[in-house]
Amino acid sequence: MKARVESDPRGRKTALNACAHPCAIEQGMRILGGKWTGSILWHLKEGPVRFNDLSRMIGGASKKMIADRLKTLEEQGLVTRTVSAGAPVAVDYALTALGETALDILDSLRLWSEGLDLHP
Repeated sequence: MKARVESDPRGRKTALNACAHPCAIEQGMRILGGKWTGSILWHLKEGPVRFNDLSRMIGGASKKMIADRLKTLEEQGLVTRTVSAGAPVAVDYALTALGETALDILDSLRLWSEGLDLHP
């Protein structure tokens, strides 16, 4: 049933059939809407990327911020982290199959935002 707002005879408003849990859009935005999250996923689309290379690709984000976002994306199952033994140790990040499903959404967002005329 569709959520709606109704007024009682005194003009007080009440939501009927309100979502008890976050809706699907809100759930998706909680995952993809974090600062730098979409950029990280987008830069991993071509294949595994080393941490330092990723931090160079994403100008303006601190290494700590990128590390925090990567950890969260790994916990959510969107990104894998691979540590290569050797000197020096290399850490690569790559999209999982689930992470790859976000690329169409991000590409649509990219196309939409490129079409905006926000700077007349």
